[in-house]
Order: sequence, then structure tokens, then C-alpha cells
Amino acid sequence: MQNFGIDEFLEMMAAEKGAAQNTLEAYRRDVQQFIDFVAAKDVSDFTRTDVSAFVQDLGERKFSPKTVARKLSAVREYFKFLYSEKEIKDNPAANVLSPKKEKSLPKFLTEEEIRQLIEAAKAHPDFRHKRTAVMLELMYACGLRVSELVSLPENCINYDKKQIMLKGKGSKERIVPVAVAALNAVSEYMTYRDYFLKAGRKSVWLFPSKISSSGHITRDAFFKNIKDAAIEAGLPRERVTPHVLRHSFATHLLNHDVDLRSVQKMLGHEDIGTTEIYTHIISEALIRKVQSKHPLAKKLV
Repeated sequence: MQNFGIDEFLEMMAAEKGAAQNTLEAYRRDVQQFIDFVAAKDVSDFTRTDVSAFVQDLGERKFSPKTVARKLSAVREYFKFLYSEKEIKDNPAANVLSPKKEKSLPKFLTEEEIRQLIEAAKAHPDFRHKRTAVMLELMYACGLRVSELVSLPENCINYDKKQIMLKGKGSKERIVPVAVAALNAVSEYMTYRDYFLKAGRKSVWLFPSKISSSGHITRDAFFKNIKDAAIEAGLPRERVTPHVLRHSFATHLLNHDVDLRSVQKMLGHEDIGTTEIYTHIISEALIRKVQSKHPLAKKLV
């Protein structure tokens, strides 16, 4: 299996762009898939035709436009690196067009469904459920990414200022306000956390784990825990994911008249265009407001 500088490329992405481990693994898979498809003997053999053929092959194999675009983006970044290192004379992927992505609206839970989900986790006295409940509250209160949530340090919350310090994509830091209810939930949880760790045992993580190599709960474990909570709450388990909780946070804030720029900052979006997709979701509350306030809703005398 040819490598063609993938290891060096990934080292650069980690060091200079702060790419997360999951992102690096995805880059490795996507670039290696392209290299194996072309079966070139030397890095200088790659051509624009190879890249176009790769994209076409992915489409014929029924990969979604979103997946094809992601793989092409990885290949582009790889060739940018090789070009910067003077391993190739130009970037053969530079002018290859990405397939048009299907624009789907974010899925979200209602405010009542969020409440049911948290209450289902709270109904159990054991530490796993207590941890799941407070993680749900904090994720929904702050719109956290799952990677941010599971790796929160113990000292991330400023209780006096009612704020949480987050390290997001590319190790960029941001401060997000925290609702009092979520702060109270975290404060109460700390007693269970200390008992879970036992006397004298320390952990730098807010949500520690005794079995994961990282020392904190994993994404997969949290994913499983919220699926269990969904079943107990009577919600379809396929509707409950970390992404859906984050979407719910943004959607509910906008429905309660929080401005788009503020939501953008709390979500950690660099481009406000990423946040604007939430404005396409019309809530029942907005529908009722239009029906009651619009001039045509009033009876003509």
C-alpha cells in the first residue's frame, strides 16, 4: 500500500491547523482511498483526470454528495501540502468541482422532548445516569459539540460569572453563558462525581471514566447513554443524537428571539452562513405569532 507522504501531511494538519484526531483519521482514510483508486507509482503521476475519475467513481457507487465533497476536500488539502513541499508542480485537484450538496434542514427536538429526555436520565440514582443527565443539560444549555462536551476539564465553569470556557475546533477558545439551571445541575453532580472517584482519587476531567484510555467518557459511551435515555423517555432513538441536541439549542434560541450573531458566537461557527440555516426552521410559536399579528389576520370591518 503506497503512502506518498500521508503521514507528513497529517502531522502538518495536526501541528499547523490543530485538526482533531477524528478529523485526521478521516483525512487518512479519504486520501488513502484516492491513492489506492489511482494506483500511481509515483506522487508526480497524479493528474486532474485521476481526481475527476475518483469523484465520478464515488458518485457511481452511490456515495452521497456530502461524502464525495468531503473526500474531495481531503484530497485537495493533501495536494496543497505536496505542492507547498515542492513534491508536485501543481495541484491536480484545484479545479475539480465538488458535487452539489443536498441542503437539508437541521433536525431538532421540541423543548418538551428535551425535558423528557433529561428527566428520563435523572430518574435513576446511579452515577452513569446522573452523569448523562447533567451532560444533556450542559449540552443543551450551551450548544456544545460532543467532542467539546466529553473532554471538558473540571475547572471549565466560572460559577460567579455564569460562563463556561470551551476549546473548540482548531483549539480555538470561546466563552459561552450558562443557564442557572444547568449550573445547579453541575454543582449537584459534583458530589456524585467525587464519590465515583473515591477518596483521594483525582481527575482533571469534569466527566471522568475509569475505563477509557483518555480518562474521560468517550463520544461513543455518551452516544449510547443518550440512546438509552431516549428509549426510556418514549422518544424514537434515531431522533436523539448529540448533533440534534446542538441543533435544538440553536433552534430554540432563535425561536425565542436571540439574535443570529449571538447564536453564531455560542456555537463557535466561523461563518455566519453556517448558522443561518437555522433561520429556515419555522417554529409553531412563530406560526402563531404571524397568525395573530399579521394585518391580514385581523377581521376587516
